[in-house]
Amino acid sequence: MNKMETLCLLCSQPLQSVISWKLLLTKQFQPTICERCSAKFEYSSTASAFYQYNDAMKDYLHQYKFLQDVALAKVFRQKLYARFKHEKATIIPIPMHPLKLRERTFSHMEELLKAAHIPFIQLLEKTTAETQSSKNREQRIQAAPLFRLMDGAHVEHKEYLLFDDIKTTGTTLQHATELLLKAGAKNVKSFTLING
Repeated sequence: MNKMETLCLLCSQPLQSVISWKLLLTKQFQPTICERCSAKFEYSSTASAFYQYNDAMKDYLHQYKFLQDVALAKVFRQKLYARFKHEKATIIPIPMHPLKLRERTFSHMEELLKAAHIPFIQLLEKTTAETQSSKNREQRIQAAPLFRLMDGAHVEHKEYLLFDDIKTTGTTLQHATELLLKAGAKNVKSFTLING
């Protein structure tokens, strides 16, 4: 066994990881954050999300999404891989509006799935660059349709799973679910990294 030293992606403290045959032969990713940073994330009590929104998660999202630290896509890759590796439904990450994508340079939802080696497809297109976080609860609930099908997208009569970073009122997921069901999906479920 060899030891390899890397740094925690969140606090830059050294991480000691041991490279073993088990690690190489099974789908185990090298740790990317230290135990101290990991302990700051609060687990969700719901089965449809990993974590509860708290200060540590707020800092993570800010650094990942708004400071464009794409390396942070690796932080939750082991949990995402474990959750989705046997998923039968076709996974669809919630998309960003093209203007937001240009501004941020990467799709944070797609990068989370890529880091965990989880296959996905994209059928949806965001219709507005306005973020849901800028609206109050009432405004979110009364929002105009947030998505349309991409040009040439074909929704099959099968099960889909929407994946988003955070669920607060559920409006984003509701809009995407309704669109997919109207387009012919058999069933649509959802999972989020964070429950807000």
